[in-house]
Amino acid sequence: MVLRMQDTQSLKDKRQIIKSLIETTRQKFNVSIAEVDDLDKWRQAVIGVACVANDSQFVNRVLDKVLDTFESNPLVEVCEVELEML
Repeated sequence: MVLRMQDTQSLKDKRQIIKSLIETTRQKFNVSIAEVDDLDKWRQAVIGVACVANDSQFVNRVLDKVLDTFESNPLVEVCEVELEML
């Protein structure tokens, strides 16, 4: 998931926003989540989210809720989403 943040003025601002989103998401949905790319860009972040279960519909619902949470956050804009099921 590619995120953009228009109001950040530094890497410190970006990391504060991303760290909060990651921790909240990890606790609320019990998923693995991390910033995986664009670590030095202060207005963009690439977030990877993983969910493991034996029911693909359950995984899809969880990931949809994670996406909804990110899209409802006024501090970030979701620009691109890629989903891969294994």
